Amino acid sequence: MNSFNMPEEKFSIPDFDELGWLMASCDRSDVFRALQSDRVDVKGLAALLSPHADEFLPQLAARSARITSQRFGRTIQLYAPLYLSSFCTNNCLYCGFSARNKIVRKVLTFDEAEREAMILHDRGFHHILLVAGEAPARMGVEYLEEIAFRLRERFAAISIEVQPLETEEYGRLFQAGITGVAVYQETYDRRVYEYVHPVGKKRDFEYRLATPARVAAAGMREVGIGALLGLADWRLEGLALGLHLAWLRKHYWRTALTVSFPRLRPAEGGFQPLVPVSEKMLTQLMFALRIFDHDVGLLLSTREESRFRDGMVGLGPTRYSAGSCTAPGGYGEPAQSDEQFAVGDHRSMDEVCDSIFQKGFDPVRKDWDATFQRQESVA
Repeated sequence: MNSFNMPEEKFSIPDFDELGWLMASCDRSDVFRALQSDRVDVKGLAALLSPHADEFLPQLAARSARITSQRFGRTIQLYAPLYLSSFCTNNCLYCGFSARNKIVRKVLTFDEAEREAMILHDRGFHHILLVAGEAPARMGVEYLEEIAFRLRERFAAISIEVQPLETEEYGRLFQAGITGVAVYQETYDRRVYEYVHPVGKKRDFEYRLATPARVAAAGMREVGIGALLGLADWRLEGLALGLHLAWLRKHYWRTALTVSFPRLRPAEGGFQPLVPVSEKMLTQLMFALRIFDHDVGLLLSTREESRFRDGMVGLGPTRYSAGSCTAPGGYGEPAQSDEQFAVGDHRSMDEVCDSIFQKGFDPVRKDWDATFQRQESVA
């Protein structure tokens, strides 16, 4: 181990053909066995994601709900994204912020970012996710440090979803008050990854794949991973996610882990899903991962419509975004710049809370305090 506790072993993902063969070897008995097991291995996860598990969806839902209740109680944590910048140097085919798209772009000044944050604070949010396109020259570590210094006394938890950074840079941000990092692989299928990322630093599959480990090695409290659903076979993406999750769980057991399930949404550029993912497929994916990893946080964002999100309360997800805007400055002045993608659930924080209450669950606006992080840093 080095000073940042990086393991000598490096995570690598099998080729999708190899994952496909593993899944193809599963049958109904493997699904049944996985549903009866206290702990599910990789073969069991493959079975739960396989076509043979389609007919067992009610059983998967019941098992997922039971585990979620045991581990997380009747609570749903709430957060909101705060978009800092729409500038990006990458040409991702699916993203509204892609450098090739002719959109109105904006990077918030420190004062503008603080005003946007306080709008969310006044709406009752204590957990925020700072989001930006990947343009380090426009928004680097120094910028994020300053934002963290300005906000850390007023928010219980501040996470980021920005360009991948080096371990030392994540360490600086942790000291400044950032509590978590979300970095999605987009797709674990190398061939599709190469196709949808034609140019830009993001084209480096291995560098991105190693980013969650760098985040955890820096001591961040939480790391979020995920795949953008609609780019490749969702069953194999789920299996790859499980492998990545298990590797991180083994090597960074002190770090909390979450998984997000973003499905492609309409965005500038008009990219259409290469492999459409239905709501039923999404539910199977979430249930399978919950049964595979009992403690992972599962996020369901405002990409999904309110009807679907309400129906999933209690079945697996543990964290919901609410009242989201995907354009920098959009909370204060909606017409300032273009959005990354169109959201599916337009309800306010209070409306989402009411819906969760009606389901018999408690919406949680704060379950962490920045004071804890600073005490950990001193120790």
